[in-house]
Amino acid sequence: MEDDYTNSLEEALRASVVPGDGDVESGLRPKNLDDFIGQPRVREQLKLVLESAIQRGSAPDHILMSGPPGLGKTSLAMIIATELGTALRMTSGPALERAGDLAAMLSNLVEGDVLFIDEIHRMARPAEEMLYLAMEDFRVDVIVGKGPGATSIPLDVAPFTLVGATTRSGALTGPLRDRFGFTAHMDFYDPSELELVLTRSARILGVDLQGKAAHEIARRSRGTPRIANRLLRRVRDYAEVRADGIVTVDVARAALAVYDVDEVGLDRLDRAVLGALVRGFNGGPVGVSTLAVAVGEEPGTVEEVCEPFLVRAGMIARTPRGRVATAAAWEHLGLTPPEGLLYGSLEVRAVEPAAESG
Repeated sequence: MEDDYTNSLEEALRASVVPGDGDVESGLRPKNLDDFIGQPRVREQLKLVLESAIQRGSAPDHILMSGPPGLGKTSLAMIIATELGTALRMTSGPALERAGDLAAMLSNLVEGDVLFIDEIHRMARPAEEMLYLAMEDFRVDVIVGKGPGATSIPLDVAPFTLVGATTRSGALTGPLRDRFGFTAHMDFYDPSELELVLTRSARILGVDLQGKAAHEIARRSRGTPRIANRLLRRVRDYAEVRADGIVTVDVARAALAVYDVDEVGLDRLDRAVLGALVRGFNGGPVGVSTLAVAVGEEPGTVEEVCEPFLVRAGMIARTPRGRVATAAAWEHLGLTPPEGLLYGSLEVRAVEPAAESG
């Protein structure tokens, strides 16, 4: 049992190591708020929180950042530590399986440190309950022993700032959410903002990226900087191997075609889901489990990876009876939806053929 606890503690501490500058993704991360592109409202609010704390000479309130993956929550956590001039300790909710794991990490904090917990909604309940007291009173109670002989040992914790990140804010318990002094919700990026992200990343990576090519990649990046940077690296590979190294709009289109990214950013799995829904089930409604079996994936993959963007793009709608394809889905696949077909409360009308020009 003691060896299991030691191994668990070592895993939690290893998770707190900040990636080095040699890491590619780390090299593309902005170093301060002025370099951070997009999220103007969040940046303004966060700057006020940090500057007021610096003027007071105290640790800022605990900060919760919510939003879909890839929008910059981890980057902002690193920026917060940089702006405060303090150290950053990083871990994740799933790594904190026991209250002792969290207690060990909290006891090693220095005054003013920033503790970043990614996917904080996935923390084990014992660790979460210990975190309540640490966030409010900067102390933890460690239980030693079991049964009637168990005793509680109070440990003081240096004042720190907790930065939590979650992709499912609704999964957070009320007591934990209420203990954050500032909550920032990250929104998807506009293509114009993603063009700035791509231009900055191309400069860092030494990629000759032309303006129209940046626009082409940006509009296929699903409003997410992480996806934009990933596509940029793949387009760079294509340009270096099959072109002269310059990323033109034609090179970008050819590269994205090789990697199965279509005009609106759908990949192979997205199109498989749409195809199964439209061709296999006549547009639905159909349950997500049945849809997952049809494409050979887990239901969680379809629901958490594919559905959010397809719903946001207006190609899939969720109804009490199941998932249904909208007219946009039929059109994207080059098909005409059946006329007057009812999907619960959703009616898909036939697409009128375009008038032929004389």
